[in-house]
Amino acid sequence: MRKVGLLMLGAFTLGLDAYVMAGLLPVIAADTGTRVALAGQLVTAFTLAYALAAPLVAGLLAGVRPRALILAALALFTLGNALTALAPTLGTLLGARIVAGAGAGVYAALATAAAAALAGPERRGRALALVMGGMSTGTVLGVPLGVLLAERAGWRATMWLVTALGALALTGLAALLPPVPAGPAVPLRARLTALADRAVAPVVGVSFLAAVASLGLYTYLAPVLAAAGGVREVTPYLWAWGAGGVLGSVAAGPLVDRTGRVRALAGGLLLVIVAAQALLPAAAPVALPAAAALLVAWGAAGWAFQVPQQHRLLELSAERGTVALALNNSALYLGSAVGSALGGLALSAGLAPAALPWAAAGVAAAGLALHLVSARRSRHAGSLGTLGRYEHS
Repeated sequence: MRKVGLLMLGAFTLGLDAYVMAGLLPVIAADTGTRVALAGQLVTAFTLAYALAAPLVAGLLAGVRPRALILAALALFTLGNALTALAPTLGTLLGARIVAGAGAGVYAALATAAAAALAGPERRGRALALVMGGMSTGTVLGVPLGVLLAERAGWRATMWLVTALGALALTGLAALLPPVPAGPAVPLRARLTALADRAVAPVVGVSFLAAVASLGLYTYLAPVLAAAGGVREVTPYLWAWGAGGVLGSVAAGPLVDRTGRVRALAGGLLLVIVAAQALLPAAAPVALPAAAALLVAWGAAGWAFQVPQQHRLLELSAERGTVALALNNSALYLGSAVGSALGGLALSAGLAPAALPWAAAGVAAAGLALHLVSARRSRHAGSLGTLGRYEHS
């Protein structure tokens, strides 16, 4: 597992970069002379590039060794953050976030698959949890510190911090990461048809809806808490959400390995997300500690949710599992891009920020419904398959 731990270095930096923007949006908006809703599209640009880069690169560079691609992706991510720190206008900021997001998307998909390959089937859940834990730790430790640094030295100082951490992770991986077993070569047609696979599409669809609800709402957490509970200092609440993320992502792997009940675990986590988001607007005006507790629960469930999802997809055959994992990573960040874009549009159209959690909870509830329907169909199909084997024996 030490080899897998190396991949956490890059995941930590990705987690910091992906989520620190939620705390920096008001500062960036003021610095660039725009509105928070428009500045929020920096998150959309990053996450959309993240979502699209992994499947495109995986198809074009299928013959390249995974280790080389991992290092190249992390280098591109680090360059994108340096460009972000230097960007003079909102337009150039958007371009820099696209570069950073593309590198992050390729790295995340490859690091997840590499962790599973290096750990072996019997410790796959723990390996996946370590990589997810790296991202969530970047959130809980890095995001509040990044916001505090921005308040004292400007938001560009925070982006230089992200750049430095990316360079450090790149140096460590270049020196210490061993060769990574390559996955099977997958034709482009197989990648496209995987979206119609009855075993893959519902899982990926649920990941997409969960990301729209969870990551999309997180982008606008600062204005939501300000409107609902009069919160002016958002850092402790970002910390609460991130602390929950660390707990959830670390605990989910051993729980999956021990119980094997991935469908039930995924459904329970979605239910927690729905409840926490729906209760947030009512709890914040009454008691901010209650709002913080809901943020811990939401963060824990949101980060833990991807561990059973990834485990389900990796249980498929080698070729299908590799493609499905890339699609799931894309769906996760495409959902974040859609969520942040829709949130910005809703705020621009006049929706009260305090109402955003209810909208997000509705999307998460739709994901839970899809999950329950697909799980029931899977059990029914499995029962028919077992009956067929008995009839032919």
